[in-house]
Amino acid sequence: MSLADFRFIAVEGPIGVGKSSLARRLADHLGAEGLFESPDENPFLERFYADRAKHALATQLYFLVQRVRQLSPAGQLRLFEGTHVSDYLVDKDPLFAELNLSAEELDIYQEMFRHMRPQLPAPDLVIYLQAPVETLLERIRRRGRSYEKRIDTAYLERLNSAYTEFFYHYDAAALVIVNATDIDWVNNEPDFRQLVHFLDHVHGGRHYFNPLPLHF
Repeated sequence: MSLADFRFIAVEGPIGVGKSSLARRLADHLGAEGLFESPDENPFLERFYADRAKHALATQLYFLVQRVRQLSPAGQLRLFEGTHVSDYLVDKDPLFAELNLSAEELDIYQEMFRHMRPQLPAPDLVIYLQAPVETLLERIRRRGRSYEKRIDTAYLERLNSAYTEFFYHYDAAALVIVNATDIDWVNNEPDFRQLVHFLDHVHGGRHYFNPLPLHF
Protein backbone atom coordinates (compact mmCIF):
# COMPACT_ATOMS: atom_id res chain seq x y z
CA MET A 1 0.00 0.00 0.00
CA SER A 2 1.17 3.54 -0.75
CA LEU A 3 -0.14 7.07 -0.38
CA ALA A 4 -1.89 6.77 -3.75
CA ASP A 5 -4.04 3.92 -2.41
CA PHE A 6 -5.90 6.21 -0.02
CA ARG A 7 -9.08 7.57 -1.61
CA PHE A 8 -9.79 10.52 0.68
CA ILE A 9 -7.00 12.33 2.53
CA ALA A 10 -7.69 15.15 4.98
CA VAL A 11 -4.97 17.54 6.18
CA GLU A 12 -5.66 19.26 9.50
CA GLY A 13 -4.06 21.56 12.03
CA PRO A 14 -4.46 24.96 13.68
CA ILE A 15 -4.47 28.30 11.91
CA GLY A 16 -1.12 29.05 10.28
CA VAL A 17 0.36 25.56 10.46
CA GLY A 18 0.37 25.09 6.67
CA LYS A 19 -2.46 22.62 6.08
CA SER A 20 -3.80 24.27 2.92
CA SER A 21 -0.32 24.50 1.40
CA LEU A 22 0.36 20.84 2.10
CA ALA A 23 -3.07 19.73 0.88
CA ARG A 24 -2.51 21.52 -2.43
CA ARG A 25 0.91 19.95 -2.87
CA LEU A 26 -0.45 16.49 -2.11
CA ALA A 27 -3.35 16.98 -4.52
CA ASP A 28 -0.91 17.99 -7.27
CA HIS A 29 1.42 15.11 -6.44
CA LEU A 30 -1.38 12.54 -6.57
CA GLY A 31 -3.36 14.09 -9.42
CA ALA A 32 -6.25 14.27 -6.95
CA GLU A 33 -9.26 16.53 -6.71
CA GLY A 34 -8.72 19.20 -4.05
CA LEU A 35 -11.43 20.18 -1.58
CA PHE A 36 -10.24 23.44 -0.07
CA GLU A 37 -11.70 25.92 2.37
CA SER A 38 -12.24 29.45 1.08
CA PRO A 39 -11.91 31.62 4.19
CA ASP A 40 -11.83 34.84 2.17
CA GLU A 41 -15.33 34.03 0.93
CA ASN A 42 -16.75 33.92 4.46
CA PRO A 43 -18.39 37.35 4.92
CA PHE A 44 -18.37 36.97 8.70
CA LEU A 45 -14.74 36.02 9.27
CA GLU A 46 -13.23 39.49 9.53
CA ARG A 47 -16.00 40.52 11.92
CA PHE A 48 -15.40 37.35 13.93
CA TYR A 49 -11.78 38.23 14.63
CA ALA A 50 -12.85 41.75 15.63
CA ASP A 51 -15.58 40.46 17.99
CA ARG A 52 -15.58 36.68 18.41
CA ALA A 53 -18.53 36.51 20.79
CA LYS A 54 -20.83 38.49 18.50
CA HIS A 55 -20.07 36.82 15.18
CA ALA A 56 -18.98 33.29 16.12
CA LEU A 57 -22.24 31.51 15.26
CA ALA A 58 -22.64 33.07 11.81
CA THR A 59 -18.98 32.37 11.01
CA GLN A 60 -19.22 28.77 12.17
CA LEU A 61 -22.43 28.01 10.30
CA TYR A 62 -21.07 29.53 7.08
CA PHE A 63 -18.03 27.25 7.20
CA LEU A 64 -20.21 24.23 7.98
CA VAL A 65 -22.48 24.88 5.00
CA GLN A 66 -19.43 25.50 2.77
CA ARG A 67 -17.94 22.14 3.75
CA VAL A 68 -21.23 20.30 3.28
CA ARG A 69 -21.56 21.75 -0.24
CA GLN A 70 -18.07 20.58 -1.12
CA LEU A 71 -18.29 17.12 0.39
CA SER A 72 -21.83 16.15 -0.60
CA PRO A 73 -21.05 15.44 -4.29
CA ALA A 74 -17.99 13.43 -3.26
CA GLY A 75 -20.14 11.55 -0.77
CA GLN A 76 -22.72 10.67 -3.41
CA LEU A 77 -19.97 9.18 -5.57
CA ARG A 78 -18.63 7.41 -2.44
CA LEU A 79 -15.19 8.57 -3.50
CA PHE A 80 -14.85 5.67 -5.93
CA GLU A 81 -13.98 7.96 -8.80
CA GLY A 82 -10.47 9.21 -8.10
CA THR A 83 -8.70 10.52 -5.03
CA HIS A 84 -9.71 13.56 -3.00
CA VAL A 85 -7.54 15.72 -0.73
CA SER A 86 -9.08 18.28 1.62
CA ASP A 87 -7.54 20.90 3.90
CA TYR A 88 -10.07 20.21 6.64
CA LEU A 89 -11.63 17.33 8.57
CA VAL A 90 -15.34 17.93 9.00
CA ASP A 91 -15.42 15.85 12.20
CA LYS A 92 -13.14 18.47 13.78
CA ASP A 93 -15.63 21.24 13.00
CA PRO A 94 -17.31 21.14 16.44
CA LEU A 95 -13.96 21.94 18.05
CA PHE A 96 -14.23 25.60 16.96
CA ALA A 97 -17.88 25.70 17.96
CA GLU A 98 -17.09 24.54 21.49
CA LEU A 99 -14.33 27.14 21.80
CA ASN A 100 -16.30 30.12 20.53
CA LEU A 101 -20.05 29.66 20.95
CA SER A 102 -22.28 30.35 23.92
CA ALA A 103 -24.27 27.44 25.34
CA GLU A 104 -27.41 28.44 23.43
CA GLU A 105 -25.52 28.95 20.18
CA LEU A 106 -23.75 25.63 20.62
CA ASP A 107 -27.10 23.85 20.87
CA ILE A 108 -28.14 25.38 17.51
CA TYR A 109 -24.86 24.45 15.87
CA GLN A 110 -24.82 20.89 17.23
CA GLU A 111 -28.35 20.25 15.97
CA MET A 112 -27.34 21.32 12.46
CA PHE A 113 -24.12 19.30 12.60
CA ARG A 114 -25.93 16.15 13.74
CA HIS A 115 -28.34 16.53 10.85
CA MET A 116 -25.69 17.14 8.17
CA ARG A 117 -22.78 14.90 9.22
CA PRO A 118 -24.25 11.49 8.26
CA GLN A 119 -24.54 12.62 4.63
CA LEU A 120 -20.81 13.27 4.27
CA PRO A 121 -17.89 10.95 3.45
CA ALA A 122 -15.12 10.23 5.93
CA PRO A 123 -11.40 10.25 5.05
CA ASP A 124 -9.33 7.10 5.20
CA LEU A 125 -6.15 9.06 6.02
CA VAL A 126 -5.82 12.15 8.22
CA ILE A 127 -2.59 14.15 8.42
CA TYR A 128 -2.51 16.33 11.55
CA LEU A 129 0.11 19.10 11.52
CA GLN A 130 1.45 20.38 14.84
CA ALA A 131 3.53 23.47 15.63
CA PRO A 132 4.06 25.69 18.68
CA VAL A 133 2.12 28.94 19.02
CA GLU A 134 5.12 31.14 18.24
CA THR A 135 5.57 29.33 14.91
CA LEU A 136 1.88 29.74 14.09
CA LEU A 137 2.00 33.46 14.87
CA GLU A 138 5.04 33.97 12.65
CA ARG A 139 3.43 32.15 9.72
CA ILE A 140 0.19 34.06 10.16
CA ARG A 141 2.15 37.31 10.14
CA ARG A 142 4.04 36.31 6.99
CA ARG A 143 0.95 35.53 4.94
CA GLY A 144 -0.44 38.96 5.75
CA ARG A 145 -4.22 38.52 5.87
CA SER A 146 -5.54 41.73 7.40
CA TYR A 147 -8.27 40.11 9.49
CA GLU A 148 -5.82 37.63 11.04
CA LYS A 149 -3.79 40.43 12.61
CA ARG A 150 -6.30 40.37 15.47
CA ILE A 151 -5.50 36.76 16.39
CA ASP A 152 -3.87 36.76 19.81
CA THR A 153 -1.56 34.35 21.58
CA ALA A 154 -4.14 33.31 24.16
CA TYR A 155 -6.65 32.26 21.50
CA LEU A 156 -4.02 30.26 19.59
CA GLU A 157 -2.94 28.53 22.79
CA ARG A 158 -6.54 27.47 23.47
CA LEU A 159 -6.92 26.34 19.88
CA ASN A 160 -3.69 24.34 19.92
CA SER A 161 -4.72 22.62 23.14
CA ALA A 162 -8.13 21.76 21.70
CA TYR A 163 -6.51 20.22 18.62
CA THR A 164 -4.15 18.17 20.78
CA GLU A 165 -7.06 16.86 22.85
CA PHE A 166 -9.18 16.06 19.78
CA PHE A 167 -6.50 14.08 17.99
CA TYR A 168 -5.40 12.32 21.15
CA HIS A 169 -8.76 10.51 21.00
CA TYR A 170 -9.18 10.35 17.20
CA ASP A 171 -9.26 6.82 15.75
CA ALA A 172 -11.78 6.99 12.89
CA ALA A 173 -9.08 6.74 10.18
CA ALA A 174 -5.37 6.22 9.73
CA LEU A 175 -3.69 9.17 11.45
CA VAL A 176 -0.25 10.69 10.86
CA ILE A 177 0.80 13.35 13.39
CA VAL A 178 3.48 15.60 11.86
CA ASN A 179 5.80 17.97 13.67
CA ALA A 180 5.57 20.86 11.17
CA THR A 181 7.73 23.32 13.10
CA ASP A 182 10.89 23.30 11.00
CA ILE A 183 9.93 21.91 7.60
CA ASP A 184 8.81 23.78 4.49
CA TRP A 185 7.07 21.58 1.93
CA VAL A 186 6.16 24.57 -0.25
CA ASN A 187 9.60 26.03 -0.93
CA ASN A 188 11.83 23.08 -0.11
CA GLU A 189 11.34 20.02 -2.29
CA PRO A 190 13.42 17.64 -0.11
CA ASP A 191 11.14 18.38 2.85
CA PHE A 192 8.10 17.45 0.77
CA ARG A 193 9.70 14.28 -0.59
CA GLN A 194 10.69 13.23 2.92
CA LEU A 195 7.07 13.50 4.08
CA VAL A 196 5.69 11.69 1.01
CA HIS A 197 8.19 8.86 1.54
CA PHE A 198 6.94 8.46 5.11
CA LEU A 199 3.28 8.56 4.04
CA ASP A 200 3.93 5.91 1.39
CA HIS A 201 4.61 3.42 4.21
CA VAL A 202 1.47 4.18 6.25
CA HIS A 203 -1.13 1.41 6.15
CA GLY A 204 -3.41 2.33 9.05
CA GLY A 205 -3.31 3.11 12.75
CA ARG A 206 -1.50 6.05 14.35
CA HIS A 207 1.93 7.30 13.28
CA TYR A 208 4.26 10.13 14.30
CA PHE A 209 6.53 11.95 11.86
CA ASN A 210 9.20 14.15 13.40
CA PRO A 211 11.33 15.14 10.38
CA LEU A 212 14.71 16.75 10.23
CA PRO A 213 14.73 19.93 8.12
CA LEU A 214 16.48 19.29 4.80
CA HIS A 215 17.83 22.44 3.14
CA PHE A 216 20.03 22.14 0.08
